[in-house]
Amino acid sequence: MLLITGGAGFIGGNFVHHWFENNQEPVVVLDKLTYAGNAQTIAPFIADGRATLVKADICDRDTVRHLLAHHRPRAILHFAAESHVDRSIHGPAEFVQTNVVGTFSMLDEARLYWSALEGAEREAFRFLHVSTDEVYGSLGDHDPAFSETKAFEPNSPYSASKAGSDHLVRAYFHTYGLPTLTTNCSNNYGPYHFPEKLIPLMILNALDGKPLPVYGDGLNIRDWLYVRDHCEAICQVLKKGQLGETYNVGGINEIRNIDVVTTVCRKLDALRPRADGSQYESLITYVKDRPGHDRRYAIDPTKIQRDIGWKPAETFESGISKTVQWFLSNTEWVDHVRSGAYRQWIDTNYANRTAG
Repeated sequence: MLLITGGAGFIGGNFVHHWFENNQEPVVVLDKLTYAGNAQTIAPFIADGRATLVKADICDRDTVRHLLAHHRPRAILHFAAESHVDRSIHGPAEFVQTNVVGTFSMLDEARLYWSALEGAEREAFRFLHVSTDEVYGSLGDHDPAFSETKAFEPNSPYSASKAGSDHLVRAYFHTYGLPTLTTNCSNNYGPYHFPEKLIPLMILNALDGKPLPVYGDGLNIRDWLYVRDHCEAICQVLKKGQLGETYNVGGINEIRNIDVVTTVCRKLDALRPRADGSQYESLITYVKDRPGHDRRYAIDPTKIQRDIGWKPAETFESGISKTVQWFLSNTEWVDHVRSGAYRQWIDTNYANRTAG
């Protein structure tokens, strides 16, 4: 079986869905179920026994040690992380604790577990660490896309904490021989996305007739990766990846933030027209930029395409259509996660941002 940290979150939860669409091997999900973790996302697999959910912190080494000894997984897939840049600006300590200390805890318990394995079990074991392209910093308009050899230049507490976790994974491979793999992905989007992030926030605000807040001039560029494409990349790296290596996973979709927002508006105009006949784009509001906002990210996926044979199946146009339709069709899930705590966070983050 697999041990999946953060498996009730956005990417981890989608991975569980993707896994069981293609495999019957059971999984154990270790998730703290913070504001962005939702057991409802993987509820069908818990109900039928294919997934076991353990609510615990990855920093709780006793629990991690027990799970490893009891379930004897052949691999650990480490998705668990605090991942929202704005939240890291308001409260960086939690990001250091989860992303750095938590990853250290997982690595060290994995090392002890793996060291005690023998024969084929020891040879087969993998620790796959899921990270982000934000560790590389920001690109200029004409700079080459991030490759795996790009120096780390993190610009937010979030990206700095993820860079620290990546360095720890590398160190555990080189120092202890722990069989690690690392993936650095671009911006994910798709089903089950927590609505503080850009795309689901735009969809849900638009449907509620609320302003669509766009930071700065809206010209920041991201490479957008449909989450199920990312999940397949992780499956392929787990199966074929060379130990100790890092693989950049990108959607090959560099798009300006404002164009992402107008595309969402266009999709909603077609699928859920406003009662007064006006276009959703009229709700766009430019607001004060966030500190240290990276201008451009872009992933060079040459290595994973060449060595693993993976490439994204979705274009941004096809992926965003599926995403908008999913949010329109899954209002019960959306209503569940938009709790009082979520609304309080939105007020905290946006209340003091005057129009830019």
